[in-house]
Amino acid sequence: MNQTAGKPVILLVLLCVALISGCAKEPVQVTTAPETESTSTSQAPEVAEEVLESTTNAESTVLRISLERIHFDFDQFTLTDQARQVLAKNADALKNEPDMKVVIEGHCDERGSDEYNLALGERRAQSVKQYLVSLGVAAERLDTISYGEELPTDPSATDLAWSLNRRAEFKTFN
Repeated sequence: MNQTAGKPVILLVLLCVALISGCAKEPVQVTTAPETESTSTSQAPEVAEEVLESTTNAESTVLRISLERIHFDFDQFTLTDQARQVLAKNADALKNEPDMKVVIEGHCDERGSDEYNLALGERRAQSVKQYLVSLGVAAERLDTISYGEELPTDPSATDLAWSLNRRAEFKTFN
């Protein structure tokens, strides 16, 4: 009923679209625009290039190695044999990238209370961390976070969707 509640979201979306479309156009201006003495027009493309470079560098850092997610049984945080095999491969990949840091995300399906699922997601992430440490990955390189049921892979309420949502995922950083 309150029409003003959606306005900040709409403004934020429009701002993001404007920024994205503006950044995409800036490199074209750099190659075609003649140099002028005006600092406002000559510095804007340089700033856009720096933002584009830092975004590209950040994305390449995050995507430098890909770690495979694992899944859990219902209401469990113990690792299955299949999960251990996947984590062994992930550990080998991490050992080859000694400067890489990882955030282990624990996720749950929608069944259970928010509080219960946040706690279960944390136990899942901790269980993965402990196993990776036992395989030789330095504990200082591993952080954990629980999202509980907040970020489902599949939002439908089916057995298949729930099994996909009970997982641990990995985000890598330098």
